[in-house]
Amino acid sequence: MIQVLQHPWPWYVAGPIIGLIVPALLLLGNKHFGISANLRHACAACFPAGIQFFQYDWKKEIWNFFFVAGIIAGAFIAGTLLVNPDPVLVNPSLVKELAGYGMTDHAALVPHELFSLTSLFTLRGAIMLIGGGFLVGFGTRYAGGCTSGHSIMGLSDLQWPSLVATVMFMAGGFLMANLILPYILHL
Repeated sequence: MIQVLQHPWPWYVAGPIIGLIVPALLLLGNKHFGISANLRHACAACFPAGIQFFQYDWKKEIWNFFFVAGIIAGAFIAGTLLVNPDPVLVNPSLVKELAGYGMTDHAALVPHELFSLTSLFTLRGAIMLIGGGFLVGFGTRYAGGCTSGHSIMGLSDLQWPSLVATVMFMAGGFLMANLILPYILHL
């Protein structure tokens, strides 16, 4: 059984499981799936200042904190107890392209040359981690939700704003991966 959990699952198994979260949440408690709203709930709980944006009954959304805690606990378990013993498979053309940017550690899930404490203090790392984090946070707030909220929950509810947001998320991802990221990686 442990071997089944250690290896990646195919999309046709993982996708429907993720997709079934939406009707389960709606049927079990009329709850909406999304992760980014948790930051607002945490700020409303921890900093009860006079900011109108944080003046609401955040306690009704406390279930979402448990959901995120489960994601964090699951990631920890998967990253420590259920580690796949096989190296991460990376397309050879991507390995060659990454080597051109000075990234040679292809056994990790993310390149250590970009995602490590030491890389944070380089121009490339600061742009990727700090700048990217800011843009993701700004975009999430501007779009009224994150990719999970819009692309999983919103599309399944047939919401037009979620379709627009998902198309824009994808377009932004393609632009970043193909036009902007190569420029940053050459820094």
